[in-house]
Amino acid sequence: MQNPEIGKSITAGGVKTNYHDEGNGFPAILIHGSGPGVTAWANWRFNIPVLSDKMRVLAPDMLGFGYTERPSDGIYSMERWCAHLIDFADALGLDTFDIVGNSYGGALAISMAANFPDRVRRIVLMGAAGVSFPLTKALDEIWGYEPSIEAMQAMLDIFAYDRSLIGEGLAELRYKASIQPGFQEAFSAMFPAPRQNGIEALATPEDKISQIECPALIIHGREDVVLPSSNSIRLFELLPNSELHMFGKCGHWTQIEHKNRFNMLVTNFLTTA
Repeated sequence: MQNPEIGKSITAGGVKTNYHDEGNGFPAILIHGSGPGVTAWANWRFNIPVLSDKMRVLAPDMLGFGYTERPSDGIYSMERWCAHLIDFADALGLDTFDIVGNSYGGALAISMAANFPDRVRRIVLMGAAGVSFPLTKALDEIWGYEPSIEAMQAMLDIFAYDRSLIGEGLAELRYKASIQPGFQEAFSAMFPAPRQNGIEALATPEDKISQIECPALIIHGREDVVLPSSNSIRLFELLPNSELHMFGKCGHWTQIEHKNRFNMLVTNFLTTA
């Protein structure tokens, strides 16, 4: 049986990039989070089929994640991830696009909108990093993950408010991904201790965030213990053309825990003139 996490392949700035490409219309690039064993498919599998009814959905594994190549020097930075995303868009011939970013992906969306405003039309930020905040115990545990099925199950319990909503099989899927050759080595290199430094490295200066003009939809789970909901409140205060939607009884994975409402909100935001 073919691994559904492996989609199409394209070379973006010399990096062999794994991505999913469904639907037609204005392109929306979906950027996953930074959890162990993450892939675009694991992150967005409940959203790609629905969103692609109304738009072209592109979901890449970012540099160093999933089934995309890892840099030989093992060095990761926001500048490098933005360059990979620009190279990915260029390789596909996309002049402008929307970005839907989850957690780490939200931080990347903010950086892109701040530094490449001519390329980004609208952004959706879901449980986003991108501003400074004190390291949470949950995020410290996630970035410090050491592979085992038990550790992965514990990770999922941290991510979700209601564990039963996650479904069976995800822990095994994510665990198997996390032990692929090179996966854990790359993951460990991205956010080493002291992990507060990783938060600051993902953050865009607030004065630059306040100058972002593109429309922004901000979504957060009220019970998120990984990235505090105060992040999204702060982003709402900073972004001049933004709207904020907070979900109750929801952890860090709005796109899974409240997938139907999430899909509706994002579709309406990205397709309404």
